[in-house]
Amino acid sequence: MNRNFKETCMSTALRLRGFNFFYFSLFALFLSFLPVYCSSIGMSGAQIGMLLGAGSVISIVSQPLWGMVSDKYRTIKTVLLLILAASVLVGTGMYRSHQVWTLSLMVGLMYLLYLPTDPLVESLNFQTSQRIRVSYGSLRMFGALGYAVTSLSAGLFVQSWGMGSLSWVFLTFGVLSLLLCLGLTDVEASSKPARLKHLGAFFLQSHTLTFFVLVLLVAIPHKMNDSFIGLYMAQLGGSVTYTGLCWFVMTITETVFFALSSKLIKPGKETLLMSIAAGLYALRFLLCAFVRTPSELVGLQVFQGCTFVFFYAASIQYLYSIVPEQWKSTGQTVLTVVFFGVSGIIGSGFGGWLIELLGGSALYKVMACLSAVSFAYSFILLKRTGQVANKVT
Repeated sequence: MNRNFKETCMSTALRLRGFNFFYFSLFALFLSFLPVYCSSIGMSGAQIGMLLGAGSVISIVSQPLWGMVSDKYRTIKTVLLLILAASVLVGTGMYRSHQVWTLSLMVGLMYLLYLPTDPLVESLNFQTSQRIRVSYGSLRMFGALGYAVTSLSAGLFVQSWGMGSLSWVFLTFGVLSLLLCLGLTDVEASSKPARLKHLGAFFLQSHTLTFFVLVLLVAIPHKMNDSFIGLYMAQLGGSVTYTGLCWFVMTITETVFFALSSKLIKPGKETLLMSIAAGLYALRFLLCAFVRTPSELVGLQVFQGCTFVFFYAASIQYLYSIVPEQWKSTGQTVLTVVFFGVSGIIGSGFGGWLIELLGGSALYKVMACLSAVSFAYSFILLKRTGQVANKVT
């Protein structure tokens, strides 16, 4: 029995790692290259910021919606397959759009369909890791690896074959993701009924609100970096290949730190690590503000592991320790909405205006200041977590 269980766990982990690799490759194609593609068809920095901000508004509605559908029908895999298949078709069309209005429509559909897949995948990763007794980081690191490889290879591909080649790369990785998703095992549903009163009580608790405010404060400058590092690189004289190198360095560093996360993030110490990560974000963005060459900006992306991975992995682990069991997918969705959605509205809109008006250096100085504020605020959560029960029931 133990041997069969071990073999089943190894097979499940292998399939999920393969899926993570190709799924997050799609994320690299969407997040890393969309601003550069928008710029190539003549959109300004402010227009790109408005487009990404509008997309974030859509995702704020769509992500909780799909998360609640998943919890209500007690399936992650079926919902994931449905919206991922639609996203592959839309994403392929998006990178074949050459007019602002058609591109904007496709981007809006991606935020409606594709962005909600992220919290579902993260929920699948975390809950599966608990069921088969492996670390979350050992699964998620393959997603970071896929992101890294695709960021570099797609950048080189675009340099050789042009922006239009992105559509074929997206379609290829999308089909591979879908095929691997078909072989995944769905997570077991909670036996407890999914009642809204339990969810409402959870979100009204003071430590829950403090946690999500901290996530938002950290995520705003993080999203600014995601959205505008390509444009900042162009201002420094770097090509799209350098942008790909930035993402490659970031995600290779993520791979290493996700692999180490189970050893570094101990139960009960999550909020301390979140605080450290917030402080390191401030240092990272301050150094980025004073770079003078594309190579310097690429080199500073090694901070991604000790900022994003520390903060995000610790946030997920802390969230799952306090969220009601029957609302795990919804809790993960809300975390994703705050980290990538609400922050995107603020960060993309304000960041696009700032980089066009004052330039990339000024943008990164503002990001450093915002990260310093989040570091100071993190001490409030550190103080309150000492009074929190182990789990909300």
